[in-house]
Amino acid sequence: MKLTAVADMFVVEEYYRNGLADFPEFELIGMPFFGLTDRTKMREVVRKIETGGPNACEPPAELWDLIEETEVLIVHLCPVSAELLARAKNLKLILTNRGGTENIDIAAASRLGIPVLANPAHNANAVAEYTIGLLFAEMRNIGRAHAAMMRGEWRERFPNSGNIWELRGQTIGLIGFGTIARLVAKKMQNFECRILVSDPYLPENDPELLAYGCTKVELDQLLAESDVVSVHARSSGKPLLGADELARMKPSAYLINTARAHLIDYDALCAALEKGQLRGAALDVFTAEPVPADHPLLKFDCVTLTNHRGGDTVNSYADSPAMLYAEARVLFAGDYDCVHFWTNKKETCK
Repeated sequence: MKLTAVADMFVVEEYYRNGLADFPEFELIGMPFFGLTDRTKMREVVRKIETGGPNACEPPAELWDLIEETEVLIVHLCPVSAELLARAKNLKLILTNRGGTENIDIAAASRLGIPVLANPAHNANAVAEYTIGLLFAEMRNIGRAHAAMMRGEWRERFPNSGNIWELRGQTIGLIGFGTIARLVAKKMQNFECRILVSDPYLPENDPELLAYGCTKVELDQLLAESDVVSVHARSSGKPLLGADELARMKPSAYLINTARAHLIDYDALCAALEKGQLRGAALDVFTAEPVPADHPLLKFDCVTLTNHRGGDTVNSYADSPAMLYAEARVLFAGDYDCVHFWTNKKETCK
């Protein structure tokens, strides 16, 4: 199988080549580079693609020629548009190292009968670990205590002083129950929490609901009963949590977002924090990155803010190509039911 891999500053050439070591059936015919090498500027490219789709940016010029003989295309952030796919006369499979497929024209691929395998698990463990880390940092004032000590201050009072509870016995609400949320739920079992899940696409008999001790509820119930609400959904429309939804949360609750900034109306969140409608928030994603110096969230002492670090581990990028090569091998063997990372319909493979 003739393979073209598109590298970028996150999934680099080394990771693609190392991953191929155990998959001799793939012949690497080219590896163009997409995007920029400046991390801050590249964040803007990512945001442009995530909001504008596969036509928001141009793929590398070299890819237009390579795609004509490519049988398997593997990308990370590189856009794969309908126009590019129209030139892919031999393409049998698209692999993407991301959980989302905003950079790929799924409809065009489906029309052409080209399956797409995404990899939502590539950074899932990293983000799940980070989510739990943010939860503790906010509830237990870890970041605030550290910052105070670095200033030479032995701080005794915090916004939640007198209301600091152990995690044991608390109710955790997970909005969305995809790969990351499932890992959060699994890891939270050791903390003896009650876990509520709201996900309109989740079947009532999902085996992992029972395995991880979760209860599926409607969003309103989750918001009303949760001591911590953590967002793990995907949405390209209006925010899932606006002023009305935030008002339904407990005044003693904390909100965590390691998913997408647009899932929460941050202006409404600031208003809720100002009014004391929430006890605090921990956020890793923002509508503008880097966050402007005058961002209203920066004035609150009851928030923990980090600069989009959730999935940023070596593992999340380095391991992904081999994970996808393995899934591709299974697919080409015809065992569709064993493929884990489907994003478009299985029948397009037949």
